Amino acid sequence: MSGNETSCHSLYFEQHGTGSKYKYVFIMGLNSSSFGWAGQVSYFAKQPDSTVLVYDNRGVGNSGYPIGPYTTSGMAEDAICLFDYIGWTEKRELNIVGISLGGMIAQELAFRIPDRIASLVLAVTTPGGRIWNNFPPWTGLSSLARLMFTKDVADKAPIVMPMLFPVTWLDEKNPDDPKGRTNREIQVEGFLRRVTITKPQQFIGHISQMAAALTHNVTPSRLHVISASIPKVTIVTGDKDNLVDPSGSFRIKAAMPEAELVQWPETGHGIHAQRPKQFNELVGRSAREAKDKLEGGWVPVRT
Repeated sequence: MSGNETSCHSLYFEQHGTGSKYKYVFIMGLNSSSFGWAGQVSYFAKQPDSTVLVYDNRGVGNSGYPIGPYTTSGMAEDAICLFDYIGWTEKRELNIVGISLGGMIAQELAFRIPDRIASLVLAVTTPGGRIWNNFPPWTGLSSLARLMFTKDVADKAPIVMPMLFPVTWLDEKNPDDPKGRTNREIQVEGFLRRVTITKPQQFIGHISQMAAALTHNVTPSRLHVISASIPKVTIVTGDKDNLVDPSGSFRIKAAMPEAELVQWPETGHGIHAQRPKQFNELVGRSAREAKDKLEGGWVPVRT
């Protein structure tokens, strides 16, 4: 595990796996560290043809806290510096996956370095707009506010769970769990483990990352350029999202005629944790389809 010093702050990152055919980059969302990608890291790092890169965004985890407020464009520049640092600079070698705020960062990233990207997965995210249109639904907003002033980790879990997942799903028995636990029990255990091993987020990081999400705005014309410039774009969302309204995904699709839109029923904001098998399969399929297109002579569409 290593860190990269940018011009004014550090970025913590990890690389897993040794394959060179598929290079995956997972970009996490608001106030969450790269440890949240554990289910994806363990899956893709085991693939002999794959390498996985995860990192902590500025203002969270083990990364630095530059002076805020932050912007999604500035956070995208962080990612580009990281790619340059580790030598991931070839054309069409990156398979970018961004969730929530990470999906906003991924949009800015794709507009800046489209020629390096083979596939792009935008999960439970939005193209943004005016600040007052970027606020989460009331349920999510009130939960975020409570979390800001809740210090005890055990007290955070009951707030986080219904914010990220549908309550009905949380109360169901997990069919793959040998102990017969509910989804809630499994997710709480994972949440407490991640929080325990992660540096507590400073208040300034929380506010600065929130500012990035609230000021995010990628216009339809820019989304159209991204869509035409990347071999495979996949948009995925649920229908029970308390943090980013699913309409954001549909707005992205409306400006991206070449993109694929997938919506899973009874699925919340924590889509990669609620549906890990489906999510991993979607990410892998997107990367394979991109490679097939490139090997078939795909060229960007002139806009």
